Amino acid sequence: MAAVALTERYAANLHGVLSCFDRIIITGTLPGACYADGMTSFLYAHDIRIFDYPRFAEPLRDRIRERAQEVCAAAGIEVEHVRKSTIRKEALVARVLAARGDAPGLVHVLSAMEACPSYKPWHNKTSGKTYLRADQGKCLHYYFYFIDEKLGLCHLRVPTWAPFGLQFYCNGHSALAMALKREGIEYVQADNAFLRITDIERAQALADAFSPDVLHRRLDRYAQWLCPVLDVFGQAYHWSIRQAEYSTDLMFRSEQILVPLYDAISRQAVLAANADRVSGFLGKKVTPQLAQEIGSRLSTRIEGRCIKHYMGAVGVKVYDKFSRVLRVETTVNDLSFFKHHRKVEHRDRHTTRELAPLKKTIYSLIDLREILLGCNQRYLAFLSSLDDPSAGERDLQRLSQPRVGTDPSVKGLNFFDVTEQTLLRTMQHGEFNIHGWRRADLLAYLHITPWAMSRQLKRLRVLGLIKKVAHTYRYYLTRMGRAAIAAACSLTRFNIVPAMATVS
Repeated sequence: MAAVALTERYAANLHGVLSCFDRIIITGTLPGACYADGMTSFLYAHDIRIFDYPRFAEPLRDRIRERAQEVCAAAGIEVEHVRKSTIRKEALVARVLAARGDAPGLVHVLSAMEACPSYKPWHNKTSGKTYLRADQGKCLHYYFYFIDEKLGLCHLRVPTWAPFGLQFYCNGHSALAMALKREGIEYVQADNAFLRITDIERAQALADAFSPDVLHRRLDRYAQWLCPVLDVFGQAYHWSIRQAEYSTDLMFRSEQILVPLYDAISRQAVLAANADRVSGFLGKKVTPQLAQEIGSRLSTRIEGRCIKHYMGAVGVKVYDKFSRVLRVETTVNDLSFFKHHRKVEHRDRHTTRELAPLKKTIYSLIDLREILLGCNQRYLAFLSSLDDPSAGERDLQRLSQPRVGTDPSVKGLNFFDVTEQTLLRTMQHGEFNIHGWRRADLLAYLHITPWAMSRQLKRLRVLGLIKKVAHTYRYYLTRMGRAAIAAACSLTRFNIVPAMATVS
């Protein structure tokens, strides 16, 4: 089968196609404090003893706690403490949203004791130097959930202990929903998927206009508001992308079209997506060096109705949402996996333009969008090359199920009934291919009454196997009728009969 894009093959069955960032996780670090040697230098520069580090950090912890209480008091909410890691924070927030509504502003604040990077004062007896060593500990974290007028539902994770690394989460579909509201474009949304958008071209333009500049300004504003320690360090946060997901959604008009289609292509995708194919989706060549590692770096997994293919820090997956949206999504956990042509500054400060790994800064979102879109499109091209028997499955169900509610109701087709087999084979005779047949033509081959034949013809018309020539008494087979009869004959002759013969 030719590799025709699914979007073209099913154009008549689609509301539209939308490509958009989904999950984006951004980390914020203070350059002078995010490494042990940087924090050591900071303490020395401010005449703070290394072993007084906890005493230095405690007032900053209290600042964040006080700010959290102030923010909650102003919004009329209380901090909800999450004691178990098994509790889904999204479920707690969803419960609040159901009662609150989707107006911009602070939604909820959660707190939890979680692991965090930290520093430990250390004196090296050999060198005689005193400094901070990287350590791992636990501290109270606040999760501030809010609806931003540009970005939609977001949250900022703020630790209460140095080095105060922040984590910000937003969703591109939520941001697009806010943009559609501003422009008065109607849409139907379920969770983080759009089931229908009235102006899909404008929606795509708004999704492509997702701006790192707008994102940067909001990140700085929320950091200043919810983590009031910047004046101590005299630095702004540096924002980098920890994880990004980019999806391409095919919005189907009916689940009757998508369900059998996805069942068919998902089964084949697991078997057909080998190492070469997956590396091709992600724009990588299987070099000898990569081939040695590919066994441990490449995997295909089935999780429910989701098929995932991983290569290192990047993966591509396909799944259906609500049996209405077919989503192809590429996820990257390390942007340096991808390379592109960009300006490179060397140690001697001269610059060249060459192929280099993608930077992790949030301003790489522009280039990252094009790269991940290319991965999705290559995967869609792969899916379109797979055999698609979904239309046949729908037709078979339509033919074999009884039609209740018609006048009169008719029973489905039984391909194994001798009388019905004879009738189907007769209608397939070559002399009927051009001019069709009349009831009398079929009666010459079948030993049934004219009235019974009339009932059979009416039933086959209701099932969609035959059509009547206008203003005549002649009938002919439909495309579906020809395919159903050919399949029944082939199945009986080449599969059932030989199998039964071996049993006997």
